[in-house]
Amino acid sequence: LTLGGETREMTILFCDIRGFTTISEQYDAHGLTTVITRFLTPMTDIIMERMGYIDKYIGDCIMAFWNAPLDDAEHAANACEAALTMQETLAGLNGKWKAEAEAGGRKYLPINIGVGLNSGPCCVGNMGSEQRFNYSVLGDDVNLASRLEGQSKTYGVGIIIGPVTREKAPGFAALELDLIKVKGKTRPVRIFALLGRAELAASEAFKKVEADHVAMLEAYRACRWDEADRLLAACRTSPLFDLHKLYDMYAERIKTYRTAPPPPDWDGSYTATSK
Repeated sequence: LTLGGETREMTILFCDIRGFTTISEQYDAHGLTTVITRFLTPMTDIIMERMGYIDKYIGDCIMAFWNAPLDDAEHAANACEAALTMQETLAGLNGKWKAEAEAGGRKYLPINIGVGLNSGPCCVGNMGSEQRFNYSVLGDDVNLASRLEGQSKTYGVGIIIGPVTREKAPGFAALELDLIKVKGKTRPVRIFALLGRAELAASEAFKKVEADHVAMLEAYRACRWDEADRLLAACRTSPLFDLHKLYDMYAERIKTYRTAPPPPDWDGSYTATSK
């Protein structure tokens, strides 16, 4: 065993529990450990069943990656499938945990997660110091995956994927969220909400939502505020998804830009102020 690694095209996943501090206040240390174990175990099963490798647990956070140590030509698609299944499985687990809390006379707080996925070239291998190291992954695209997970709170969606992940998994239902400069980065990237599988992407209902959404973003980036507001109203009528936080955010931006327009060379990007 030696320190060092190799460069591979990979997909990285970060998953974090929302409002974990509030949840942790309901338990002592032993009880909280039980809660975390009951969450991490099924989530880990989902990742590993889809060829993912668990890098580490950081409290309530999971870091995982695909295409190492085993080759996985479909690493982006497998990661997307894992993320969707994690959200679906968690909904069922919350129902079970709610029933247990009610039966025991305890206050119930649902567990919700945010997931960030990003693909790109990374260095994977034995990372650390001469005293202690583990098999892990490093690279700019790893950092972006972590930032995308954090931005899921801002945009009010469960799963955010980066541009290369979207390119390598085009069959999934996804909507572009923004052209954003995440904290610590100087170049903007297009980020997407992962919303469903190929069946949803092929449906007429989703195609209608997608058309309205794309048109809204186009009008917004062209500074056609009246048109963008009108299209926002159409986007809000979708019965498929609850994207009110995203559309509220765009409505607020448009309101601000009406009185303080962006510069003439504006590329439509937004600079994030938080992780």
